[in-house]
Amino acid sequence: MNTSGDRLRALLRECHLSATDFAANRNVTPQHVNNWFKRGIPMARLGEVAELLTVNPRWLRSGEGPKHPGDTFDETSIANPDGEAHHNAEDVQLPLLEEIEAAQGLGQTIVAEAPGRKIRLPLRTLQTMSIEPGNAACAQMVGNSMAEKIQAGSIIGIDRGLTQIIDGEMYALEHDGMLRVKYLYRLAGGSLRLRSHNSGEYPDEVFAAEQIQQQNIRVLGWVFWWSTLNTRRRPVSFR
Repeated sequence: MNTSGDRLRALLRECHLSATDFAANRNVTPQHVNNWFKRGIPMARLGEVAELLTVNPRWLRSGEGPKHPGDTFDETSIANPDGEAHHNAEDVQLPLLEEIEAAQGLGQTIVAEAPGRKIRLPLRTLQTMSIEPGNAACAQMVGNSMAEKIQAGSIIGIDRGLTQIIDGEMYALEHDGMLRVKYLYRLAGGSLRLRSHNSGEYPDEVFAAEQIQQQNIRVLGWVFWWSTLNTRRRPVSFR
């Protein structure tokens, strides 16, 4: 990789983020991002892109120095000539949650860690968000209920240590064996409101306390990442 555009393309691939999704996040057109791939990232945008992807601006611009903030220089943090990047020694492998057929079969599923499937994220990403690596997991977004926020097929990060509901925050949950991602709101009497980002196609769902129990609805954790960090974390004491 010889240009900042090459490094940007590789970073988006590492984050499982499409050029279209990245463009929407930065409020530019996909053509702008394609131009960055070809000509390099504009200097005026370099700092914000580096911060977003948790890499050093100098490394993003020139390929020199440590890739991640706080890293010491290490040749393994620089890509090979063939364009494939080495994995950083401080990356962590997180389990991938998915719907797996239940033991009794009959088309029933449960949400569980997929055997042998891992997603690699920089340890610094978890440290930035104050997330214990043992609490972190990933999942793949299914459907378009959270579009345009999260596109179908995107990988999301889940902090299983944060299951207490803060109104309006985004959570992954298991609903009768289905893996779902929604904004959650607490209601009187122990009820729960589920809201989609794509509310035009997916109206709000409200579940009474007894329905939550009957339909096996449980919060898996707070969604902290979907190719970019969810920086809206609030100073709330979770217990």
